[in-house]
Amino acid sequence: MADGGTAVEPIQARCRSLVSSGRLVRFASVGLLGAAVDFAVLVSLVEFWGLRLELGKIVSAETAILVMFALNESWTFSEWGEPDYRSVLRRLGSSNVVRLGGLAVATVVLSLLVRLLAIPYLLANTVGIACGFSVNFLAESYFTWSVGQ
Repeated sequence: MADGGTAVEPIQARCRSLVSSGRLVRFASVGLLGAAVDFAVLVSLVEFWGLRLELGKIVSAETAILVMFALNESWTFSEWGEPDYRSVLRRLGSSNVVRLGGLAVATVVLSLLVRLLAIPYLLANTVGIACGFSVNFLAESYFTWSVGQ
């Protein structure tokens, strides 16, 4: 680069902005609460309502996504994004779209581990949620709240 910088510096700056001010820790904390919501709803739907595992997972995940969006909006990413109603709805829509990737990963991992390896569904759900965490953090930071842009 002409100014003496490297091509890596913008990437490093973006990475620093993603984990600055405890954002990653807050996102993980919200994620843990979201996982608790996911588990509670999933167990309720599968065990008490007799819903099919995959359908229960979709409902439990969407419930958790709504809870996590509200917490991330007001705590994790509170300094990012405009506070007007229309902007919040846009971020809610974006959050749902980007988390589809995490939901797909979690559901596929859950189903494969239960169906192919006979792993108990709650343990398999934990593994699925863990697999989607990094994708969700990066996608939410970049697409939903435009961190570092």
